[in-house]
Amino acid sequence: MATKHVRWQDFDKILVINRLKDLVSRWWKIQINFTDARGFIRGVPEGKFFHPSNSICKAIVKCDKGFDGCRSTARQTTIETTNLNRAKVSHCHAGFSTISVPIRIDDTYMGCVFADGFVAKETADKQKIQIKEYLQLNFNNAKLNLQKYLDSLTILSKREITYLTELINLVVAEILLVHRDLNNEKQARARLTQELGKYDLGGMIGKSAPMQELYHVIERVCASDATVLIQGENGTGKELIARAIHQNSSRQDKNFVVVNCGAFNENLLESELFGHVKGSFTGAIKDRKGLFAEADNGTLFLDEIGDTSPTMQVKMLRLLQEGTFTPVGSTKLLSSDVRILAATNKDLAAMVKSGKFREDLYYRLNVINIAVPSLRERSEDIPLLIDHFMRTAAANKQGNQPKSLSQECVNCLLNHSWPGNVRELENEIERLLVLAGSDNEISAALLSPRIREAPIENRIHNHRGSLREAMEQLEKQLIKEGLERTNWNKSRLAKELNISRAGLVMKVKKYQLEKRVVAP
Repeated sequence: MATKHVRWQDFDKILVINRLKDLVSRWWKIQINFTDARGFIRGVPEGKFFHPSNSICKAIVKCDKGFDGCRSTARQTTIETTNLNRAKVSHCHAGFSTISVPIRIDDTYMGCVFADGFVAKETADKQKIQIKEYLQLNFNNAKLNLQKYLDSLTILSKREITYLTELINLVVAEILLVHRDLNNEKQARARLTQELGKYDLGGMIGKSAPMQELYHVIERVCASDATVLIQGENGTGKELIARAIHQNSSRQDKNFVVVNCGAFNENLLESELFGHVKGSFTGAIKDRKGLFAEADNGTLFLDEIGDTSPTMQVKMLRLLQEGTFTPVGSTKLLSSDVRILAATNKDLAAMVKSGKFREDLYYRLNVINIAVPSLRERSEDIPLLIDHFMRTAAANKQGNQPKSLSQECVNCLLNHSWPGNVRELENEIERLLVLAGSDNEISAALLSPRIREAPIENRIHNHRGSLREAMEQLEKQLIKEGLERTNWNKSRLAKELNISRAGLVMKVKKYQLEKRVVAP
């Protein structure tokens, strides 16, 4: 175990520990508590004992002086077990017997588990006298009626003390097990955080070469105010890129305003962008500031810019050229200092050729072009994205442990072409987690049919490109499925494919088909 930090607050949430404590309390009216290496009581609300089971102990801990004595006893029992590897039987300040069992992690003393509130059969008479004297000395006459409880105190024989010690040892063993699991989880999360830290920019995740190149471009354009055109398929994260540019720019403290140009008709979009004056159209009951004005000194992200009408394209061109616009129904020319970021899933260059998009606006927007790779172009990132989505889902459910995917399930996810890109993958992971219920491992049977049953022929038929590219895609798919079938036994697969092992190794490296496993 690499860490020596103990999360005491977690132990009292563990069912086994709670049941053992409850069992000891019901059988013998004995309480169990934890102390850290300094002797401070841990794992209890505000440093208080939970619920002493006998009336004398209840009265003692309610009294400030009595509780101070209990804390002193806890510190003393901790000191006494510091150099021990076994349980120690002792006495508390009031005369009760105590049992302390040390907690050691990698030979480092972390504290102890102790039980008290009973008397030993061999010394019962002597202990009762000591307890009675303690009560007479520290409680006024109104409290002396507690002496009647002396005869009902729990008295344990040597054999019963042995049983109690074994139960306390079980609590210690459970603490060590929980600590190990928590530590393993912490280390796994630290590794993931470190990994994502290297491959995460503004919520985008990826370590593939296309994503590293994308990060490099983003970092270079952040410092400028140049207009950026972001082009990519639906679900590739174009808005995330726009946000990353804004958040790393000199305008990061100003507004980042998003408008989906495809969500409005021409008239509504004009009002949304430029604002309107009262009475300019039915329903315009007061002046309204548009999004260009809202984004003044900040960034305006025009999503789906390819869906704008020719009339809107003219008005946007004027804004880009001159920085001015006119609200609907007004003759007043307004200005706004806005950085424009635009995005589309359409081929604007082709739309310019067909006359569907203004050429001058295209060049105004296309000062810097960022082409976002599709998920199938960066399949190396799929395991990282799967891991991220699963851990995020677990964290959103108040600390639930992340589930794991079967290797068959992982292989199916890796083989899918993901036409919906990262958004489709995220939705599929969410679907799997819902369908898995309480299962810790998710099987391939729960995958959507389109992902689970897609044959090789469909993937090849969907290919667009040269014959050589199609043949390479088929070769890659045959090798990938052969590796999965043979559990990555390259010698066996080379014989099946009738090629040399060295040749197969070269192709595996070429197609980046090394075995990939998503961390649990």
